[in-house]
Amino acid sequence: MSEGESESSDTPAPSSVMSVLAGAFDKVVGPLLDALDDLGGTVILAGQAAMWLVRPPIRWAQWLLAFEFIGAGSTFIVALVGLFTGMAFTVSVSVGFRQFSAEGMVGGVVALALTRELAPVLAGVVVTARAGSTMASELGNMRVTEQIDAITTMGVSPVQYLVVPRIVATTVVMPMLALFFGIAGMAGAYLVAVVWQNIDPGVFFDRIRTFVEMRDLRMLTVKSLLFGVIVSVICCKKGFYASGGARGVGEATAKAVVASIVAIFAADYVVTAVMTDM
Repeated sequence: MSEGESESSDTPAPSSVMSVLAGAFDKVVGPLLDALDDLGGTVILAGQAAMWLVRPPIRWAQWLLAFEFIGAGSTFIVALVGLFTGMAFTVSVSVGFRQFSAEGMVGGVVALALTRELAPVLAGVVVTARAGSTMASELGNMRVTEQIDAITTMGVSPVQYLVVPRIVATTVVMPMLALFFGIAGMAGAYLVAVVWQNIDPGVFFDRIRTFVEMRDLRMLTVKSLLFGVIVSVICCKKGFYASGGARGVGEATAKAVVASIVAIFAADYVVTAVMTDM
C-alpha cells in the first residue's frame, strides 16, 4: 500500500465527522431547547391563571375542595415531619455546642434555622410530595381521558376551573403549613433539649426571643408564598399537558415532583441571598 493510500484510510470521511458533530449538537442543544420550552409553557400557564383569577365567575366549590385537600390534608404529615426534624436537628446541634459548654444556645439556633430555612423548604417538599404529585396525576388523568377537552367543549375554561383553585389554595396555605412546621419543630427541640438533656427551659425560650427577629419571620412568609406558587404552577403544568396514556401520566407526575423540588432549593438560595441583608 502506498503512503497516499495509508493517509486517506486514516482520515475520517467528512460525512462521518458531520454526523458525529450533529449527534453531539442534538445531545447538548436538544435538552436545552426542551427545558426552555417547558419553562415557557409554565410561564404561559401561570399568566393564564393570573388572568382568570380576576375574571368571574369564581368557582367557590372548587376553591374549597382545593383548600381542604392541600391545607387540611397536609397538616398532619407536615407536623410529623417538623417534629422529627426539630428533634434530629437539636441532637446534632447540641453535640457541637456541648464541646464549648454552650448548650443554652441550642433553642435559639434551632429556632433560627427552622424559621429561615428548614420550615419553608421542608414544608414545600412535603406539600410537593403529597399534594403536588396528586395535582399532577389528577390533571394528567383528566387530560388523557379527554375530560379537559370535554370541559372546554362545554364553554368552561379548564384553567379557571381546574388550575386556578389549586394555585390559589397552595399559595395561601403554604405559609400556614410552614409556620405549623416550625412550631412542631420547636416542640421536638423542646422535648430533646429540655426534657431529655435537662437544659433550663427559661434559657431555652430566652435564646429563642434573642435569636429570632421579625425579619426572619418575614423571610419564612416570603419563601413560603413563593414556594407555593412554584409547586402549584409546575405540578399543574406537568399534569395539564400530559400525554401518552397511563405511562405518560406517571412520567409527568415524576417530572413534576423532581422539577418542583429542584426549583424550591434554587429559589431558596436566591431569596436567602437577597433578603439576608435586608
